[in-house]
Amino acid sequence: MPQSNSILSLCELTDENINAINVEDKKIVKNGIVKRIKIINAVLTYSRTTCPKCRTETLIKNGYTMHHIRLATISGPETYMYLKKQRYQCKTCHLTCGVHTPIVKPNHSLATNIKAKVVEQARLSHSVISIAKVLNISPSSAERLLYSNNQEPYRVKNLGTHMNWDEFRSVNKGFSFICIDAEGHSIIKVLDTRLSKDICDYFENRYELSERQAVKTIVMDLNASYQSFVHRLFPNAQIVVDRFHIVQLVNRAFDNVRTSVLKGIQDKKSRPYKALKTNWRLFHLAQDKIDDTNTKYICGINEYMTQQNLIDLGLNESSTLKKVYETAHAIQQAIHNRDGESLTSILKNYIPMGNAMDTAISTLKKNRSSVVASCSSAFSNGAIEGISKKIKTLKRACYGFTNMSHFRTRILLIVKS
Repeated sequence: MPQSNSILSLCELTDENINAINVEDKKIVKNGIVKRIKIINAVLTYSRTTCPKCRTETLIKNGYTMHHIRLATISGPETYMYLKKQRYQCKTCHLTCGVHTPIVKPNHSLATNIKAKVVEQARLSHSVISIAKVLNISPSSAERLLYSNNQEPYRVKNLGTHMNWDEFRSVNKGFSFICIDAEGHSIIKVLDTRLSKDICDYFENRYELSERQAVKTIVMDLNASYQSFVHRLFPNAQIVVDRFHIVQLVNRAFDNVRTSVLKGIQDKKSRPYKALKTNWRLFHLAQDKIDDTNTKYICGINEYMTQQNLIDLGLNESSTLKKVYETAHAIQQAIHNRDGESLTSILKNYIPMGNAMDTAISTLKKNRSSVVASCSSAFSNGAIEGISKKIKTLKRACYGFTNMSHFRTRILLIVKS
């Protein structure tokens, strides 16, 4: 391979009309700092015969013009191309024109492949300043390449038949609405707010009723405001409460009661107190994962016993706590087994005990059809929760966002990665 082609290939330049002459090292002073850069000296020329103005074939060569092009680099010295472009002059109309290359846009100094590198780094949830440092470009250039001409589509082509709804904290301590396709996990829409009016306006203005009638299920958490207008937008959709949020609701109720029992124990060094205080995670284990045969050293209580013995030690402190524990695990087991009949029976036969579990069961009863539907549905909010985690990671890495348009662009990039 000729040396010219090797240099261009190393810099990911594919224009065959460019001939690299040599590469040299140079030191420059930038902002008071001495920097080492690499310079590729090259020539761009190809034959032109027709004048772009008068359309006559009277062009003649008319020297060269020098252009300085900033090439893409990753954590290495800055690389520039000093490119001599061939100029032509028309003998008929005296117009001057030159040759062009796809590696850089007209009147630009940054190579076109730098934008691809910026987007590649943005998909890794790096901040604009970090991207600029890695690529050895200015933060303003990185921001311009990342956010310019990024127009969000008016609507997706197909809503699909199954959807996931959720919300996340966005800019200025506000919350935004996000909706994805439950099957393909692609984002349908990210709205600036979570207001019912904005959500209804978006779907009603962009999708015909026939398209919205094709939606069969919408999986969401126990957000009452969403449930109030779902059937207005999607008449045939079945609301499905995410299974994780059901288990989370009853587990939090159990923890509330457990905390109340702990406050009532006077002896803070007693065995029941230590069992409930230090080893609280064992009380959330599913029944089939609790070890009731092997004796182990239990930290906190500092004794050898089985996990089941420790749980019994804590539950024997309060009969109410034991009933709440049994209710929480019965619901968890019914959800795990996808047993809608058992779940319905538990909710129907529940006897109020005057604690936090009453509120949790009351909430589930109000949404009984959606809660029971979770047992038969093949979909959950797992995909959208994964996207929410990526969004939180992005916000943490970039120290938050103040521009919702920029934030939405970054969300779409990390989800597509």
